[in-house]
This record gives sequence, structure tokens and C-alpha cells, in this order.
Amino acid sequence: MSASVTRCPGCGSSNIVDDDLYCQAQRVCVDCGSVVSEGVLTDDWTGDTEISYSRTTAVARKPCLNLIKGLQRVKAICRILRVNSEIENHSQTYYTQAYQHEAFIRVSLQKKEVLAGCCVLVSCRLLNWPITMGTISCLLDADPVVVGAVYQEMIKILNIKAPVFIINDVMEAHSQEYKISSLHVPEELAENSRDLTKRAVALVELAADTWIVTGRHPTPIMMASIYLSWQSLKPNKHRLKLTLDKFCQMAKVNKLKPAMKRIAEMKEVLCKLGREIPWVREAVTPDNVMQQVEDILNYRFALLRRALRTHEETLQAESEASGEDSLPEEAASSQVSEHGEQHSNAPTAEECELNAGSAQRPRDGNDDPHTEPEGNTGGGESQAPAPNWGKRVLFAPPCVVHPKRRSVERPECKDVTGDEEISDSEIDSYIRTPREAREFALTQKMLSESEKT
Repeated sequence: MSASVTRCPGCGSSNIVDDDLYCQAQRVCVDCGSVVSEGVLTDDWTGDTEISYSRTTAVARKPCLNLIKGLQRVKAICRILRVNSEIENHSQTYYTQAYQHEAFIRVSLQKKEVLAGCCVLVSCRLLNWPITMGTISCLLDADPVVVGAVYQEMIKILNIKAPVFIINDVMEAHSQEYKISSLHVPEELAENSRDLTKRAVALVELAADTWIVTGRHPTPIMMASIYLSWQSLKPNKHRLKLTLDKFCQMAKVNKLKPAMKRIAEMKEVLCKLGREIPWVREAVTPDNVMQQVEDILNYRFALLRRALRTHEETLQAESEASGEDSLPEEAASSQVSEHGEQHSNAPTAEECELNAGSAQRPRDGNDDPHTEPEGNTGGGESQAPAPNWGKRVLFAPPCVVHPKRRSVERPECKDVTGDEEISDSEIDSYIRTPREAREFALTQKMLSESEKT
């Protein structure tokens, strides 16, 4: 405020007083009421430094409540899995980046909960920490299909190249989820985690050689291998009589329904190889095959070759008995090399792997003997479809052994004009028999009487 003004410019009076109007000071003439001068905020220098408006109103943006809860959920999952601090930090960073992306801003709370588990999963895979998507789904109590969809969307948005895991890499971590040590169960049911993992990995490798792993979810296969390994390490009466349901209850894990089918398939393969052991005289069945698992796994390459040769000889004998030579040629061609020469009687371990795996693998193109049998090479639509070659070979992919029924395209219905000819059989179907006519008349009579009453 300027103090030089001492007289009113209107009336010339010197009776001027200071009048504070709200936050702005003024000098007013008492005699005439004129405002002599007005104070301006910037006129009076108080000694403070000038601060811009944006700096005075700037406030640090606080994270929203859902983001805070999501980060807490990520930390809780990491603590449950007992991962290191590096994975925990990576998970929280990925969750913050994904949460602030436009694809995950306006989504349901359930999807945001799944996103927290997916961030932990991708961090574990990037840092070589073995964990499966089934474990994350179990922790979140969410549908594995939803978890997989959110996971794929997240790595695409964040541009993350996560490595694909192998069952053998996560088997050790998966086996530790089963509480079957001596601290949790009786001594006759307890098993060491290392021995259990070693036997389970060998069973999974055998399952991969015989097409059981192909196209299947890994978690049920691991559960089946853990259960069979636990039974085969000490095949006593206490373990053999324990079903998968009771085993899962004892081990405090959730049972997976597909694991029962995987157990049956793995037992079937073990029985096929167990029958080829020379020193086993008794019949090998799914009930007693657990005693032979150790020998089967130790000599699985040789047993695979013997089983394939035995199956080939059986087909040869059946074809000779029926007088058909085409069937054994088709089955034997899957065991013959590309040059047309059959393997020798003493193959190497690499040749055994070829016999067990790639020799039974279907090949693309018309050179596959199992694609079109002899007599159906014409390719006409009127010919009968090719039979399922998976029924004739010893080991085949599941999609071949149990193929899905393909939908047949039905011809489109023509427009009905009413001028079409009606066959005699169709006319007969429209004419009532004498019994139907009597029953119809009786029904009409009963309805009419009920209406009158």
C-alpha cells in the first residue's frame, strides 16, 4: 500500500483511514467515502521468493486403493511361494505397469486378482524359478482358462518374452507341495522328496516317449507320476491299497480329475513294457505292475524296442492267418528306416528312442502308410474313410487313439414350394389307423363333455 496519498482527490479531506476488505487493504476517505487507493497483492514485498502457481498446487499422486490391494496380494503370493526378493520386486513392478495400462484399468476385480498371480508367474519364469500355472490357479482359486488368457494378454501388452517351462524343471517344486515326509505321515507311508522327484521325472520321460504327454495339461501328469512313484518306491500293502483320493487327502493337495486317466494310461504303458521283462514269469497286470517299475525304468529303451518288435510279430502272425499281407506291411513300415532297411537286432540307445518315439509319430504327406490304407488311394469322396491307424500301432498320440468325431456338413435344405411329390410311405404316415381314429374320437368326446360341465 502506498503511504504517500494523504488527501482525498475528491473532497480534499485529509481524514483518510485504512480499511481492510477481506484480504485486500484499502485507504478510504471518511468524509466522502471515496476509495483513495487500493492495495495489490504484489505491491507489498515481504521478502519471500516468488513461487509459481503450478508449484504451489502440485500434489504427489497417490495410488488408488485397488492398486494398493493388488500390490499387497502380489506380495502375499510371493511369501506363500517363498520366492526371493528379486522375484517379488519384479512382480510388483510388472503389476504396476500392467495395472496402469488401458487394457486393465476398467476390468473386473476378479481379473485384477488374476493379474497379480500372472505377474508372479512371469517373474518366476524369467528368473528360472520353477512354478506352474496350475499352482497359481490353485492359489487364486481361479479358472485355469481365465488365468491363461490374462497371462497371454499381459505378456503381449508388456512385451515380455517369457520362456516356456518343461515338466522336468518344475517336478522338484511340484513334489514339495505333497506333505508326505516323516514329519507329516507315518513311517511306512513317508517318502524322501529327492527320491520321489527322481522316480517321477523318469516316469514323465517314459510318458513323453509313449505319447501320453502330447497335448495334455502338465499338472495332472505330474500328479499321476508323483502318485505312481510313491507307490513304486515301496510297494507295500499300505501304499498299494491307497487310492488317489486318499493319497491327495493325506498329502494335503487338491485332486485333479484328469489325473485318474493319466494314471490308467501310464499303468497301461508300464504293463506293456513289463510283459517284455525276461525274468518276470507271472502275468503283469495293473494291480502288480508297481513291483516292476524300477526294472522297467532302468531298461526302458530295450523294453520299448522289444515291445515294438513283439507287436509287429503279432500283427504279422494275424495277417498270415487271415491271408492279408497289407496290414503287417503298414505296421512294419513305421519301424523301417527311410532307406527301406529294417533296424538290426542290436540297435543303439539312439535307435531305441527312435523306435519308441519318432517311428510311431505320424508324418505329413501322402507317404504315411497309416493315412490311407491300400485300396483307398483313389481319393474319391464316395470311398470309405481311412480306418484309425492308432488302433494298430502299439503307441500312438491320444488324438489318434481316441479321435473326436468330426462334424459332417449337411446339405442345405431346399425351399419348400408345396408342389413336391409325396411318397406313398409319407401319405400312409398321415392316415390314422382305425384304433387311432377311435382314440381320437373318444378324446374329442371327453373334452366336449368336460367343457359343458
